[in-house]
Order: sequence, then structure tokens, then C-alpha cells
Amino acid sequence: MGRDVAAAKISGEDRRRYREKVRRCLDVLARMLGESQFDFERPHIGMEIELNLIDGRGDPQMRNADVLKAIADPAWATELGQFNLEINIPPRMLGGANTGELEQEVLGHLERADARAREIGAQLVMIGILPTLRRSDIGEESMSANDRYKMLNDQIFAARGEEMRIDIDGPEPLDMHADCILPEAACTSVQFHLQVSPNEFGAYWNAAQAIAGPQVALAANSPFLFGHRLWDETRITLFEQATDTRPEELKAQGVRPRVWFGERWITSVFDLFEENTRYFPALLPLCDEEDPLDVLERGGIPQLGELMLHNGTVYRWNRPVYAVVDGKPHLRVENRVLPAGPTVADVIANGAFYYGLVRMLAEDERPVWTRMSFTTAEENLHRAARRGMDARLYWPGMGEVPVADLVLRRLLPLAYEGLDRWGVDPVRRDRLLGIIERRCATGRTGARWQVETVRALEERDGAPRQEALREMVRQYVEGMRSNEPVHTWPVAA
Repeated sequence: MGRDVAAAKISGEDRRRYREKVRRCLDVLARMLGESQFDFERPHIGMEIELNLIDGRGDPQMRNADVLKAIADPAWATELGQFNLEINIPPRMLGGANTGELEQEVLGHLERADARAREIGAQLVMIGILPTLRRSDIGEESMSANDRYKMLNDQIFAARGEEMRIDIDGPEPLDMHADCILPEAACTSVQFHLQVSPNEFGAYWNAAQAIAGPQVALAANSPFLFGHRLWDETRITLFEQATDTRPEELKAQGVRPRVWFGERWITSVFDLFEENTRYFPALLPLCDEEDPLDVLERGGIPQLGELMLHNGTVYRWNRPVYAVVDGKPHLRVENRVLPAGPTVADVIANGAFYYGLVRMLAEDERPVWTRMSFTTAEENLHRAARRGMDARLYWPGMGEVPVADLVLRRLLPLAYEGLDRWGVDPVRRDRLLGIIERRCATGRTGARWQVETVRALEERDGAPRQEALREMVRQYVEGMRSNEPVHTWPVAA
């Protein structure tokens, strides 16, 4: 979840002071890493899920404040758009007894929240991009009532100095302009967290980057935006464009984008925080009272507030996270590439694949990132986002191969072994990774089901596009509530 901020006017002095505090925080982090002050007894995992609100027709419902009040649960929070919500699932040990209950816990949270939402005429839907969104839904008036979002919007457009252009190719290309950051709100994701030790952070981050393409191909669930059929995982390119602070001149000069895959493999978490500080100007230059060096020298654990606030405005697909929990500092890799949905079963299966695979690659004696260029890993991500299960991805020792071949022959066996190393119960392991296997065998992702269903509604029933999208969303919600994996869903029932 993003950190809330109070409304404020930003001066040049605010920016200077904030820059100095960020650098001071970075120096303190370097010292903490050198002194091995981090808590790491057994790895914990956590998860955040972003969702959309719809009405009975399947159109977006702009009532997140009312729904939050009805849910009355601190695990839930607003997101950027009034049609968005987010839930934060409490962390647990990976491989511990609680891991096996994660699916039922998430189901319980969503069912209770959806029941409260339906009492006031709204429903929850877990989907990468809500297909029924229209351009008229993403004006500034649809932004959630949170000063953080207003300030982000103002700062991004002040940096750009011009309207934002959204230009996405695909079967039905989209080219439009927007005068606020609300197109970003169309992107709803699942974020998987993994606590790692400082010594292992570089290996786990590199591993997560290396598998971003296969992850997205397997889980694609965002084929429609504003009525246009675009990429299988349109969310990737939309998010990259909707948060871009660069006018065309700065793009041409090679200035880095705020949504960033990165540009190199790393050896330490410090590399990422240092890059953030060096390459990106502040969007929310707000200072805490804490002096991190003074806290550290008095034997305390600093929050490093300015560094973390700045980190939260650099949207890496795998983001480093520093946090203080129960008085102890720890580090996490936040995996951000996947869309929400279609079902809780699919989401947890995606998580099982990720956690198992990333461990095996991080512990490999001949790491994949020594055999594959960083640029190739980024190309894999965009190929996967564009074509989903139809993409061909590069993998060392295999060359360019279809996604299903790569997963079934190379990656899925590693994921099984990785979950064994984490101590996950074999019965749960087999069920979750079996979902991934069947998805490969059928080629049926959320994106594929959406496209096939809309096509059937248009061709068989003669439905116009917007009504076909509404009907597809209504059927999607039924499938989501069944918790039967998307590869089993019928088309255009």
C-alpha cells in the first residue's frame, strides 16, 4: 500500500531538504548493510491484491469510500481510482503451517468484503484491467479522495509539462491523450512479497527479473482497454506510459522512465536504492522528523522514511522494500508484474510457481543471469505481455521457444523442487502447480478466455462491443466466485 501524505505546497527549499535527507538515509542504509543488522530467521511471504468495483451491469462503480466504510476492515484500503480497492494479506512464514491456509484465507476476505459491497450496490472483481472502463471514467473527478494521489498527479504533470499520450498497438490500436494520471488506475495487480537476507537479495532480485516474462505469459489477464482489444497483458505497457514523467525531449535524451525494468543485474540491494536516488527526482518531497543517523547511533532502528517514500514513486517491476517490523529491519523483494485474478486459486497458483522457481534460480551454482543478458530478460517481458501464451521467449540452453514448452520442460520442474525446499506440503504443491500445468496444456489464460468470450458474444449473438464486454464481465465474476481455475471455464455460456 502507498504511504498517505498530507496536502502540502512544495517549495524549492522542500526539495533541497528532502534530497539531503534521502542521501542521509542512503548512507545509513549502507552502514546497516555493512553491520549486518537485518532480521532474517525464516523467510516470510506477503501479498497485496488490487481489485475493481462494478455495478450490476458490469460497469465501473465509483464508490470505494462507501465500500470501505461498509467493509470496516483495516486490511482494506483505497487505490488511485474511486473504482479501485486493495487488500493487504498478513505475512506468514513460507513453508510454515499457515502457508497452506493462504487460499482459504484470501477467499474468506474477498467473500466477506463482496457481501458488504453488494449491500450498497457494488461488487468486487479481480481482473488486470476492467474491460468495461470507458474514457469518460478516467477523469480527475474519479480520483480517490487522498492527498497522496492529488499530489502525485500534480507533480507528474508539472514534470511532463504536457498531456499524457497513451499509444498502444495491437489488433485494435489505441491512441489517446489524458490530462491526469487516472489511466494508471485501470491497472490492477497482485504483488508477491518475499523476505530475503541482505546477502541473498541480489540473487533473488535477479532471479525474479529473469522470470518476469514467463510469469506474465502464464498469467495474462488484461486484453481490453477502453473497448479496444490490445495486448494479452495490456497492463504492462499502459502502466509504463501512464506514470511517465518524461516529455518527448527527455525520452530522446535517454532519461529513465518511472516504471522501470532496470538496466543491469545487481549484486546488492544497495544498487537499487542508489539508482533510485541518482536517476529520479522527487515526486513527493516530504520530510519526516527522524534523523536516521542519530537513531542508529543511539542503538535504534531508523525508518528511513524519505528513502522509502522516494522508493515508492519508482515503479520497478521487482521493487526493493525496506521495512521495520516489530522493531527489526528487514528486506523484501516485491514482485509486481502480475495482474489480479481471475480466481483466488489462479492467484495462489501463480504465487506457488513464483516462489518455487525463484528459489531454485537464486540458489543455482550457475545462475541464469550469467547466461542471459539483462536486455533479453526485458524483451521477454514485453513479448509475453503482447502475446501471452502465444509468445516465444528466450531461455539459456533452449533458445527461443513457445511459453508452454519452456514452462513444462524447464521451469515447472524447478518450481516443484523449489517448493519442496521451502517445505510446502506436497498435496498443496501438486494442486497449485497442477493449475499451472493445465493452463499450459490448454493455453487458456484469463486473457484468452476474455477474448474468446467477447468474440463469441459478438459473432454468435450479434452483441455490440460494449454490451459484449458487460456480459463477459458478468460471466467472469461468476467464474471468479466459483474459484474454479480459469482453464476450466466455458466460453460464452
